[in-house]
Amino acid sequence: MKWNKGAKEGIVVAGGQGGGCSLTQLHYPEGIFVDTLGTLYVADEWNNRVMRWTQGNKKQGTVIVGGNGVGAGVNQFSYPEGLSFDLRGYLYVADAENHRVQRFSIE
Repeated sequence: MKWNKGAKEGIVVAGGQGGGCSLTQLHYPEGIFVDTLGTLYVADEWNNRVMRWTQGNKKQGTVIVGGNGVGAGVNQFSYPEGLSFDLRGYLYVADAENHRVQRFSIE
Protein backbone atom coordinates (compact mmCIF):
# COMPACT_ATOMS: atom_id res chain seq x y z
CA MET A 1 0.00 0.00 0.00
CA LYS A 2 1.10 3.55 -0.71
CA TRP A 3 -0.07 6.40 1.49
CA ASN A 4 0.26 9.92 0.13
CA LYS A 5 0.86 12.66 2.69
CA GLY A 6 -2.43 13.64 4.30
CA ALA A 7 -4.39 10.83 2.61
CA LYS A 8 -7.22 9.11 4.43
CA GLU A 9 -6.97 6.00 2.25
CA GLY A 10 -4.05 4.03 0.87
CA ILE A 11 -3.47 2.98 -2.73
CA VAL A 12 -2.69 -0.64 -3.67
CA VAL A 13 0.50 -0.54 -5.75
CA ALA A 14 1.35 -4.27 -5.84
CA GLY A 15 -0.56 -7.46 -5.15
CA GLY A 16 -3.91 -7.12 -3.46
CA GLN A 17 -5.34 -10.09 -5.36
CA GLY A 18 -5.05 -12.55 -2.49
CA GLY A 19 -2.07 -14.79 -1.80
CA GLY A 20 -0.79 -16.73 -4.78
CA CYS A 21 1.92 -17.07 -7.40
CA SER A 22 0.55 -15.25 -10.46
CA LEU A 23 2.18 -12.00 -11.62
CA THR A 24 -0.69 -10.07 -9.98
CA GLN A 25 -0.22 -11.76 -6.59
CA LEU A 26 2.24 -11.88 -3.72
CA HIS A 27 2.56 -14.52 -1.01
CA TYR A 28 3.99 -13.09 2.20
CA PRO A 29 5.82 -10.03 0.87
CA GLU A 30 8.64 -9.32 3.33
CA GLY A 31 10.94 -6.61 2.02
CA ILE A 32 10.46 -3.66 -0.31
CA PHE A 33 12.61 -1.07 -2.03
CA VAL A 34 11.45 1.91 -4.07
CA ASP A 35 14.00 3.52 -6.39
CA THR A 36 14.19 7.16 -7.49
CA LEU A 37 11.97 6.44 -10.53
CA GLY A 38 9.21 5.01 -8.33
CA THR A 39 9.90 1.41 -9.34
CA LEU A 40 8.89 -0.95 -6.54
CA TYR A 41 10.87 -4.12 -5.74
CA VAL A 42 9.36 -6.75 -3.43
CA ALA A 43 10.91 -9.80 -1.75
CA ASP A 44 8.02 -12.25 -2.27
CA GLU A 45 8.94 -14.70 0.48
CA TRP A 46 6.73 -17.73 -0.07
CA ASN A 47 7.06 -17.55 -3.86
CA ASN A 48 10.86 -17.45 -3.51
CA ARG A 49 11.29 -14.57 -5.92
CA VAL A 50 11.89 -10.84 -6.22
CA MET A 51 9.23 -8.93 -8.13
CA ARG A 52 9.35 -5.50 -9.80
CA TRP A 53 6.47 -3.12 -10.44
CA THR A 54 7.21 -0.11 -12.63
CA GLN A 55 5.60 3.27 -11.96
CA GLY A 56 2.04 3.32 -13.29
CA ASN A 57 1.76 -0.47 -13.76
CA LYS A 58 -0.51 -1.61 -10.95
CA LYS A 59 -1.88 -4.68 -12.72
CA GLN A 60 1.07 -7.08 -12.64
CA GLY A 61 4.72 -7.30 -11.73
CA THR A 62 7.73 -8.95 -13.30
CA VAL A 63 9.90 -11.64 -11.73
CA ILE A 64 13.45 -10.29 -11.84
CA VAL A 65 15.25 -13.01 -9.85
CA GLY A 66 14.17 -16.33 -8.38
CA GLY A 67 10.79 -17.83 -9.07
CA ASN A 68 12.42 -21.18 -9.83
CA GLY A 69 11.10 -23.03 -6.82
CA VAL A 70 12.63 -23.24 -3.39
CA GLY A 71 16.31 -24.19 -3.46
CA ALA A 72 19.93 -23.22 -3.08
CA GLY A 73 20.81 -22.66 -6.75
CA VAL A 74 22.24 -19.37 -8.03
CA ASN A 75 18.78 -18.15 -9.11
CA GLN A 76 16.81 -19.78 -6.31
CA PHE A 77 15.85 -18.72 -2.81
CA SER A 78 14.60 -20.34 0.33
CA TYR A 79 12.35 -17.61 1.73
CA PRO A 80 13.87 -14.25 0.75
CA GLU A 81 13.10 -11.73 3.46
CA GLY A 82 14.79 -8.48 2.52
CA LEU A 83 16.46 -6.63 -0.30
CA SER A 84 18.51 -3.54 -1.03
CA PHE A 85 20.49 -1.90 -3.80
CA ASP A 86 23.98 -0.43 -3.64
CA LEU A 87 25.16 2.72 -5.42
CA ARG A 88 26.30 0.71 -8.46
CA GLY A 89 22.84 -0.77 -8.93
CA TYR A 90 23.53 -4.27 -7.65
CA LEU A 91 20.60 -5.96 -5.93
CA TYR A 92 21.27 -7.75 -2.64
CA VAL A 93 18.75 -10.29 -1.35
CA ALA A 94 18.69 -11.74 2.17
CA ASP A 95 17.97 -15.43 1.55
CA ALA A 96 16.80 -16.53 5.02
CA GLU A 97 16.76 -20.32 5.03
CA ASN A 98 19.84 -20.63 2.82
CA HIS A 99 21.68 -18.46 5.38
CA ARG A 100 23.17 -16.20 2.72
CA VAL A 101 22.94 -12.88 0.94
CA GLN A 102 23.02 -13.03 -2.85
CA ARG A 103 24.06 -10.23 -5.21
CA PHE A 104 22.52 -9.73 -8.65
CA SER A 105 23.12 -7.37 -11.57
CA ILE A 106 19.69 -6.08 -12.63
CA GLU A 107 19.06 -4.43 -15.98
